[in-house]
Amino acid sequence: MTAAGEPTRTAKAVRVAANLAVATVCGLTFGFTTLGFFISMLSGSVVGARDFVVYWATGQQLAHHANPYDRDALLRIERAAGLPDRYGPMYMRNPPPTLLLAYPLGFLGLRIASIVWSLALLLCLVGSVYLLWQMHGRRGGHRHWLGYTFAPALVCLLNGQTSLFALLGLVIFLRLHRTHPFLAGLSLWLCTMKPHLFVPFGLVLLVWIVVSKSYDLLAGSVLAVSASFAIAYRIDPMAWSQYSLMVRTSGIEWEFIPCLSVLLRVWFSQRSIWLQYVPAVVASVWALWYYWTRRSKWDWTTHGSLLMLVSIVAAPYSWLFDQALAIPALLQGAYFTRYRNLVIALAILSALVEVAMLCNTFKPSAVYLWTLWSAPAWLIWYLLAIDSANWTNGWPSWLKWLHRSHSGQELAFESGVHEQGQADSPAE
Repeated sequence: MTAAGEPTRTAKAVRVAANLAVATVCGLTFGFTTLGFFISMLSGSVVGARDFVVYWATGQQLAHHANPYDRDALLRIERAAGLPDRYGPMYMRNPPPTLLLAYPLGFLGLRIASIVWSLALLLCLVGSVYLLWQMHGRRGGHRHWLGYTFAPALVCLLNGQTSLFALLGLVIFLRLHRTHPFLAGLSLWLCTMKPHLFVPFGLVLLVWIVVSKSYDLLAGSVLAVSASFAIAYRIDPMAWSQYSLMVRTSGIEWEFIPCLSVLLRVWFSQRSIWLQYVPAVVASVWALWYYWTRRSKWDWTTHGSLLMLVSIVAAPYSWLFDQALAIPALLQGAYFTRYRNLVIALAILSALVEVAMLCNTFKPSAVYLWTLWSAPAWLIWYLLAIDSANWTNGWPSWLKWLHRSHSGQELAFESGVHEQGQADSPAE
């Protein structure tokens, strides 16, 4: 080996060591999380202590034709199921039409319901990532595993939350909106489970439907929403009035939720609820401009990624597990970039969230309070990944990109990304 070859060999050794260290950390955290998932799904002492219990308790109320938002009844059922004393009554905050998902749980025992619910969420995650892998041409390598192991999605699984249902609806829409618009419209009903996470995205979607005359998609959406309203009314005719009363009297609007919009209210005027909606309004104005300047070449698969990430960051309120909706955008960025270090950075950021989740055992709420950075981090990472082709020109190119809003990269992704080599080729 010549002297000139020594730096190359040393650099390769460092790269291998770094990759091994990252794989070890990410693998261990994922392993512990997977173990926690099975424990949370099966262990009698844990099943009733996670968020899933509120859906089961709501189902119990519905199965007995009782008020699904009754504070005292819910608290009694949740306490009996194992909800810790430090928590107050937990309500199903999703809109009443989504009660039809909780209704079948009322006919199942706690542990069986936990298994069924957890497996349904797991299938949503696996199915979503698989569909995204198909949409990106069944790319070689292992970058799609970033979706399967994405920490917010794992937090959603552990807690038994519904964000993965919304993720599946989003992915099916992206997959079918060109070829089967009516079915794509039906799938959007799953997104209505978390409407506050889709404010700019949904606004642009409505404008796009009118401009592109995508009335089949609109028909599918209207049918799905109408059917859910009818089924919810059949299950509980008083659901909307009961829901409205719960929202007015439960005090949940004053609850601290670890996200940027709530922090904005806390910092400036804690009693001014309207401040939480300022980021969503600003983001909606930007989203309309972003769409309108690209309406002739609009593509939900590419343009929708940035739109969804901004919607998550600007949401009036959101939890860590809601960030599972970032998976389509992050996988797009991971497939696009040729820089392996960027992919490694995403894996490390995800692992940090998992570490915070493990620390939650010793310090309650750590997973939320220690991950306030995560939603902006996914957005920043995506911008870097999509603009990685311009890095050779220095950081000023990235600043210029903010004004272009990655219009050049959108075209590159649509027409030339597959010509850049395999996703796992070494960084140049």
